[in-house]
Amino acid sequence: MISNMKWQDLTELAPLTEQQLSDFEAACAAQSVRVPVSLLIGSDQQVTDFKAILGRIFTCSPFVARTFVKDPGQALALIQAWQTPVSEDVLAFDPSSSDLDAVNFMAQLRIARQWAMARIACRDLLGWADLDETLAALSRLADQAIQCAYARAWQEGIAKQGVPQSENGEAQSMVILGMGKLGGGELNYSSDIDLIFAYPETGQTCATPDQRSLDNQTFFVQLSQRLIRYLNETTADGFVFRVDMRLRPWGEAGPLVMHFDALESYYQLHGRDWERYAMIKARPITGTAAHQQALHILLRPFVYRRYLDYGAFAALREMKDMIMREVARKGLEDNVKLGAGGIREVEFTGQAFQLIRGGREPALQVRSIQKVIGVLLANQSLTTTDAEQLLNAYVFLRHTENRLQMVNDQQVHSLPLKSVEKTRLYYAMNFSTWEEFLLQLNQHRENVHTIFTRVVLGADHGASTSASPSVDTITTHWLDLADGRMQHEHALNALSHAGFINPADIYQRLRDLVTSRVVLGMSAIARERFERVLPAMINVATQSTAPDITLLRLLQLLQAVAQRSVYMSLLLEYPQALQQLARLFSVSQWLADYIIQHPLLLDGLLDSRQLYQAPRREQMAQQLSTRVHELLQAEPDDQERQLDGLRHFKHEQILHVAAMDVTEALPLMRVSDQLTWLAEVILDEVYRQAWQDVTQKWGKPSAHLAGQLITPGMGIIAYGKLGGIELGYGSDLDIVFIHNSVGEEQVTQGERSVDNAVFFARLAQRIMHSVGTTTVAGVLYEVDLRLRPDGQAGVLVPSITGFAQYQREKAWTWEYQALVRARWVAGDPALAEMFAQIRREILMRRRDVAILRVEVQEMRERMRQSLSKSKNDEFDLKQDRGGIADIEFMVQYGVLAWSADHPELTRFPDNIRLLESFAEAGLIETADAAFLTDAYRELRGHIHRQALQGENAVLAELSPALRAVVEGVARYWQRWMET
Repeated sequence: MISNMKWQDLTELAPLTEQQLSDFEAACAAQSVRVPVSLLIGSDQQVTDFKAILGRIFTCSPFVARTFVKDPGQALALIQAWQTPVSEDVLAFDPSSSDLDAVNFMAQLRIARQWAMARIACRDLLGWADLDETLAALSRLADQAIQCAYARAWQEGIAKQGVPQSENGEAQSMVILGMGKLGGGELNYSSDIDLIFAYPETGQTCATPDQRSLDNQTFFVQLSQRLIRYLNETTADGFVFRVDMRLRPWGEAGPLVMHFDALESYYQLHGRDWERYAMIKARPITGTAAHQQALHILLRPFVYRRYLDYGAFAALREMKDMIMREVARKGLEDNVKLGAGGIREVEFTGQAFQLIRGGREPALQVRSIQKVIGVLLANQSLTTTDAEQLLNAYVFLRHTENRLQMVNDQQVHSLPLKSVEKTRLYYAMNFSTWEEFLLQLNQHRENVHTIFTRVVLGADHGASTSASPSVDTITTHWLDLADGRMQHEHALNALSHAGFINPADIYQRLRDLVTSRVVLGMSAIARERFERVLPAMINVATQSTAPDITLLRLLQLLQAVAQRSVYMSLLLEYPQALQQLARLFSVSQWLADYIIQHPLLLDGLLDSRQLYQAPRREQMAQQLSTRVHELLQAEPDDQERQLDGLRHFKHEQILHVAAMDVTEALPLMRVSDQLTWLAEVILDEVYRQAWQDVTQKWGKPSAHLAGQLITPGMGIIAYGKLGGIELGYGSDLDIVFIHNSVGEEQVTQGERSVDNAVFFARLAQRIMHSVGTTTVAGVLYEVDLRLRPDGQAGVLVPSITGFAQYQREKAWTWEYQALVRARWVAGDPALAEMFAQIRREILMRRRDVAILRVEVQEMRERMRQSLSKSKNDEFDLKQDRGGIADIEFMVQYGVLAWSADHPELTRFPDNIRLLESFAEAGLIETADAAFLTDAYRELRGHIHRQALQGENAVLAELSPALRAVVEGVARYWQRWMET
């Protein structure tokens, strides 16, 4: 149905449309293309003014207008056929043309895609295609583009390496699973395509004598990379489809393609609820029918359980809560996909039943959400009213989504803010005013959200997370006390009776907060939340083992967030979060300060299961990669937000570690492991981003070596606590940059070519900026570069050969000591082994032990005098005699003294394993190694506990047990270093 409103009546858009029509007419004239005056349109073949109908299309879609202007002849050919429903062959492109090189193949594929999209948009905007046709056409277009790219990549691969085969000689094909809306045949207009790649069996290619055989994994990875490039890469002709591979096992940290057995093992051992949800829509697009069926049989038990899986409701609730928190955090309430009552809630409503009952009711094993709703209506899982409202809302929301994206072929889901864009949308949706459109949209969303809340969230969910709890007598009691409406004596008695040790101090703190300027200046809504959350905090503190400390820290937080009432609302809506908060605040001042400084972390307290889980390094890397990808997709040009994203990720991971630490769910050494892994994955991600940014500007570094063109890289070497895998919560990062550029013509290959040394300096500066810049989210890490050759006077990024020469000829003994704890942590992996070889060589040099001992002693004494923070009878656990630094220096001395005869001592950078290595090599007694290891752990434990309470490493008094440890360390120092 075409809107009765004429585009000429849209005062904001009419001039723009007139200009587009003028541009088209000019392009037609320039190419001698005859423009028709009128057209026969519609089922009744009415004669309609060509300019009027073209004006509607151009008004609604500048993308189509630009496409028409590029090639008016092609546009007129499209117009002749646009009344015919889009056939199975949506993409008018022949991938088998042998005379096309890769560049021309990509160009023609992109141009063909643009015209297909233009035709689909025209039929949709003119009302000649219903939603089903539009979604199916878009999905077929994606299918055919994928198949074209796959065919090209396949032919290129087998031409070089031969056909991949199993170990039994069976030819292999790659099965590409379309996920999400593509898998469901419901792709929206400018959507990403979510894909998973798989092949049946391991083996290798069957190569001819002039081909190079590859194992199947490598063959299919290379094929996948080419395929993604053909679809995803943006050229002068645009792109085909943005490819998203994050739904594959392990996400971006996982292999690009896996064989069937590996997939089956992953989903059996590691598959998560959200992956079951995603697999509902999985649909094979390429591969032989036999391979497609084999993969379907393999995956089906993971998706559809044989029993009624009511646990899926809880899983979907958690997923929805996560989405809604993200919606609230990013301000996406007007997002027609993710917002309340949006497309995602329609999908969740149907897919909850699929996950629960799909294994027992095969009729539910369909991919289309509209078909699912039809099945649920048929089996009476949904009432007629609910099913009709969901289907009507889905059609309306998907039309809205498509017409938002048809404007400029961009992935948009939020309602426009600008007046001109609002006008374009309501006109495209066949409404006369924005208010009329919004009224119907809101009605659909309200219907969806009501059904979703009742069916998926359950009747009690709203009460626990949305409804405001009543103000009971206890709340009134504490509020009267804090507001000063209770007599002073009665107030002190009430606090004392509740378990507070210093009721007078608590009372004064409460009165100070309630009468503070920030509280008195609150808005009515914020004040109402404050008056509910304050009594709740007092209540939860009384349940703590340390009520006074807990409440005082909670009051600090409340004062810090008083002007951001969303955090008060969170603590009210999720009482379990407040309980977790009190638990953590009761045991750690440092953690309390950290959360107060970063209140966004309160969101992490909502799920205690996630809070007390410590991810492995590869999981951290995957999570960070996913986070960065999302930020780049959403805000590709907002570098500050990307920097904040890294900082938020660090804060969230620190919260997990600290929560497990203070509740003794994670031992000290594992705490250091977690913090070290966190720094490593962040450095690795920062390096990757910096490399991409700097190479885009200056080109990749290159050099000629032995007649070959090479691409040098840069590595990041960790020293100190990071190098020794002993990072603490507030530790600096001691790092050194090195590069491996050698040979002739050491310059970058970009249009703005620079010397490689300049390139690597700028790369290092970019990394330092990302890590060290202070944003609203804080700073990632303080970085110390003084351990590089020649210290602050040295070049920022020395070459690996220069680094080696410095270590061989100029380094001091203290620099060799630092090298004991050094290791490669990020950057070009080629530098890892190069650095390791240099480190082994330097540490294994034969040294005069007597001279070495004196130099280590002297350095230790200088450190003790300059760094010890103790006064009078206090003891500095790090620097005083018998402290942890004595053990570290003894270990470093041992490595430098003994590695010439015991190369295995250069293997590890951390003190614990080095002490164990000394004993295994017979260099010290096993009992001595055990004592020093225990002493090291004991001292680190005390230092760590001091830090968690916000204190330095100085004790006013040592316990008898700790004094025995310190005196024992001092005796070992005397035996090793002073005899």
